[in-house]
Amino acid sequence: MRVAFCGAGAVGASLSADMINAGVDVTVIDPWPAHVDAIRAGGLTVNMTQGVENTRFEPLHISDVAKLREPFDIVFTGVKSYDTRWVAELMKPLMAKDSVFVGTQNGMTIDEVSEILGPERTVGCVVGIAANMPEPGLINREVTREGTWLAVGSVQGPVTQQVEKVHELLSHGAQVQITEDIRSAKWMKLLANIPEMLPSGILGAPLVEAAQDPEVRTAMDSASREAYALAQTLGVTFMPSLGIAAEDVPDSDQYALDLLDAVLARFSKPTTRVAVLQDWDKGRRAELDAFSGYVVKKGRELGVPTPVNEEILNLAMRIESGDLVPSWENKSLLVAAGAH
Repeated sequence: MRVAFCGAGAVGASLSADMINAGVDVTVIDPWPAHVDAIRAGGLTVNMTQGVENTRFEPLHISDVAKLREPFDIVFTGVKSYDTRWVAELMKPLMAKDSVFVGTQNGMTIDEVSEILGPERTVGCVVGIAANMPEPGLINREVTREGTWLAVGSVQGPVTQQVEKVHELLSHGAQVQITEDIRSAKWMKLLANIPEMLPSGILGAPLVEAAQDPEVRTAMDSASREAYALAQTLGVTFMPSLGIAAEDVPDSDQYALDLLDAVLARFSKPTTRVAVLQDWDKGRRAELDAFSGYVVKKGRELGVPTPVNEEILNLAMRIESGDLVPSWENKSLLVAAGAH
């Protein structure tokens, strides 16, 4: 079994290290030269809740991929959603007919991967983890392996041998479920991400701090309810997710609000900053396409209005353009967006 992990950021590096420490043959590839060089020099350091772990391995630069010849059985990626297409194309020559590509990412990247590699080689993954990378070679993992929750499944539905192997590999670092409806499972994570990622990022605040403000929480809930309605239009199945039991899934848009509460309770510390805000903190482009951007896009395709998510997306785009900066001074704008 040959495994590649292309995109070793906070999530990818954490899961790669768990596999490597379990004896799995993993080729780690990353596009950030400083990160690759730091791991080569001193290993990957992961600050776990139980202590510090250091894993030694030799990651590859993206430029080294052209030197590889033998195909991989399973290719994981942890790159940002907007980088999915080029990574799928990059790894395509290194995949056999029965190899699979697994995106341990936010967003609905399964569609882009299916277009490039085929649905038969696409395995989706829902990621429930809290981690950040403050500097090259260093990961802060805020949730234990036992508390980390993942779900995997084939885009085509059946539980194949490849899906079972993906489950086995990821189980070295998380509690993993197999689903035969990965699209709906990915939508459940999207419903959890909609109120947290862009709103708390726009405020420049940790998620817990943002959600504790009643007016901000109302705006968050409005975006959630809107996304839930769109999911209904798409025929999405509302299933148990992020540790919520089947009997606790309500038959209403209250479930979208419950998913945010599950994130707050299980995956968020008072200091936890969402991935969007981490990107903005580093001066990088955020995954707007994976959250409200996706809802707005699908809404337009179906002719379903999504004014709350559209206004929140516009605020995020203003931050990306430099017109705004992440700050609590944006609260009135966010609250106004939630009122649409």
